[in-house]
Amino acid sequence: MSETRMRIALIDLMRGVALIAMTIFHLGWDLGMFAVIDMRVMFEPGPRWFARCIAGTFLFLVGFSLWLAHRDGISWRPWLMRLAQVGGAAAIITIATWYATPDAFIFFGILHSIALASVLGLAFLRLPWWATAAAGIFVLVSRPFLQTPMLYGPAWWWTGLSAIIPVSNDYVPVFPFFAMVLMGIAAAQLAGSKGWLSRMAQLKFDSLPGRFLQFIGRHSLVYYLLHQPVMIGILFAVLKVAGRI
Repeated sequence: MSETRMRIALIDLMRGVALIAMTIFHLGWDLGMFAVIDMRVMFEPGPRWFARCIAGTFLFLVGFSLWLAHRDGISWRPWLMRLAQVGGAAAIITIATWYATPDAFIFFGILHSIALASVLGLAFLRLPWWATAAAGIFVLVSRPFLQTPMLYGPAWWWTGLSAIIPVSNDYVPVFPFFAMVLMGIAAAQLAGSKGWLSRMAQLKFDSLPGRFLQFIGRHSLVYYLLHQPVMIGILFAVLKVAGRI
């Protein structure tokens, strides 16, 4: 199989690990929602940085996978299909949270960020890795210098260039999070230029946990959409039986 079309198990595994980490974080959030733990715990620095690292990992893998899929030219049909899936799922999340938590609904969360990054990232696929990495560093560190009152309105909150931090259950703005997508693209470009992709593809994770993580990593969008309703339903049932609610 050519390097362009190879499936790298390590990428699926890393995505699966990020999904499990996300589930752990959301479990804490759900326990706080049901008053099993103090919800204020989830706003402490540790959990907040845990959530940011999870989002950053997803976005890095988005960039890496984007370059793998389109390194020899953009495959427009698969790209458009994936964009429609992610964009549609992001719209569902926005509508659902608007009804469930209107005061903190998700207007630009991880799926919205991935959808936009999948478009913006196309402009960097043909650059040398060091130029893409430099752009990533710029996006990561320039936010304080680019903030302007002209972008303080709600219509611009998705950029991250407003001094106002909106209330949302999931907020992943372009600045600084697009930096992780660019770093993922740069890492893939570097790996491709050094011939490391074939070596990465030789790594196999055939244990039961490894196969499970790869499976959910290959179906990450479905897992993302289903894990919270399933987990909330299980928690509700357990707490109902236990007489806690």
